[in-house]
Amino acid sequence: MPSYEIFHMPDAGEGLTEADVVTWRVAEGDTVEVNQPLVEIETAKSLVELPCPVDGVVHRLLAAEGDTVEVGAPIAEFDVDPGGAAPDDAPVAQEVPELETPAPTEAAAPASSPDEGSGAVLVGYGVKAGAARRRPRAAEALDPIGGADEVSEYPVLAKPPVRKLARELGVEITTVTPTGPGGLVTREDVEQAAKATSARTLATYAGDDQPWLESGYSTDGGRSTRVPVKSVRKRTAEAMVSSAFTAPHVTVFHTADVTETMNLVQRLKADRDFRDVKVTPLLIVAKALLLAVRRHPEINASWDDQAQEIVYKHFVNLGIAASTPRGLLVPHIKDAHRLPLHELAVELGALTEAARANRTPPASLTGGTITITNVGPLGIDTGTPILNPGEAAILAFGAIREQPWVHEGEIKVRWVTQLALSFDHRFVDGELGARVLADTARVMTDPGQGLVWA
Repeated sequence: MPSYEIFHMPDAGEGLTEADVVTWRVAEGDTVEVNQPLVEIETAKSLVELPCPVDGVVHRLLAAEGDTVEVGAPIAEFDVDPGGAAPDDAPVAQEVPELETPAPTEAAAPASSPDEGSGAVLVGYGVKAGAARRRPRAAEALDPIGGADEVSEYPVLAKPPVRKLARELGVEITTVTPTGPGGLVTREDVEQAAKATSARTLATYAGDDQPWLESGYSTDGGRSTRVPVKSVRKRTAEAMVSSAFTAPHVTVFHTADVTETMNLVQRLKADRDFRDVKVTPLLIVAKALLLAVRRHPEINASWDDQAQEIVYKHFVNLGIAASTPRGLLVPHIKDAHRLPLHELAVELGALTEAARANRTPPASLTGGTITITNVGPLGIDTGTPILNPGEAAILAFGAIREQPWVHEGEIKVRWVTQLALSFDHRFVDGELGARVLADTARVMTDPGQGLVWA
C-alpha cells in the first residue's frame, strides 16, 4: 500500500530559523530519487539547493514558491511505495530524517558509489543508481476544464537561465506574468518584473495627473507602498540594530598619501606573475590591514556577553562588504593571514565574483573576525561603518583622489585617501584602535614597510 513520508524544512546550518521557498525543481506526481535536486531555498545569507531525501513520488508540495517557512515545518510529502494498493484510509505520513548539510546552490554532489543506500552523506541523503523518471500527471489535473486551481499548483514554466536571472534580480518568479509560448516566462518578463518591483520604482511617486503604479504593493489608494522585509534585508537590519545597540562604537580617521600604493598597483598589473588576477588598491589595503592586525592581535577578538569573556582569535577571517542584487553581504576570506599577496588577490577576486553572481556559499558568510567596507568606488571619502556582530573592528576605505599635498617640504599633487576604523570600545581602547589604523595607513603610504613586518 502507499506509504507517505513528510519532509521538513531543514536547518541550513547558519543559525537561522526560517527560509524562503524560491523554486521547486519537482511537481506533484513526479517520480523522484535520492539526491536529485528538490527545491531551492533562500535564507538571509545565501541560496541553497536541497536534495530529495527519498525515492518515490511527490504526493504533495506543502509550501508554495515565495512562502517563508520556519525550520522544522513540513514542506513536502512523498509516497515511498507508489506501487502499493490505495487503502480506504490514507496511512499516517512519517517524517523524513533531517538534512545534515544542504547541497550547494549549483547542484547536488555526485553519488560516490552505486551500491550505497540512502544513508545521510555530506551534501545529501545517499546515493541511488539510475536516472530520474517522471510519472505522468493525473489527466484531470491537466484538463483545461478542471479549473485554474489545479494547474496553478505546478511550478512556473521557465528555463534554468531565466530562473537564475530571477534569483539574481530578486524577483519571485511566481509573480511574473508570462508572455512566452505556452505560458513560458521569458528573460524579458523577468527583467520587466524586476524593473516594476525595484526599490527605486516602488519609491518613486507619480505626478498628480498620473495613475499610480500597478505594482501589487500599493496601499492607501496609491499614496504609499509597503514591501515585506525578507531575506538579506531582514537579516541585515536585525544585525545592524543588534550591533548598534550592543557594542559602543568609536571611529577614528586618518588621511593618507597613497601615491606609492598607486605606483605599486601599476607595477603589479604589469608583472607577469599577477596577470591572472585583478590588482586594485583594495588588495593593498587588505594586506595592510592584515599586517596591522599581526602587530596588534588584540584587535582580532570578540566579546562574549553571556560568558563575560573576551575571545581572542588566533586566525583572521577577513570580511569584504559587497553590494549584491540580494542586498549587502559580507563574505570572508578564510585564514587570510596565511596568504601571500598573489593568493590574497586570487581569493579576493573569487569572493567578489561569487558575491556579484549570487553564488556565495553559506560557509563564506560566517565566522568573520574583521571587515573592510570599500566605499571609494561610490565616490565617498569616508564614513562611520557599523560593526558586524561578533567582530571588534571594521575599516572603511574611501575614494582615492589627486590632491595638493606637502611632500618632502613641497606642495605636490599626490594620491590621497581617507581611512576610518570603527571598533568596539568595550574592549578596544582608543590607543589600540588608533595604532591599528595608523599602521594600516603606514603600509599604504610606504608599501615597503610591509616587507619589514611580514
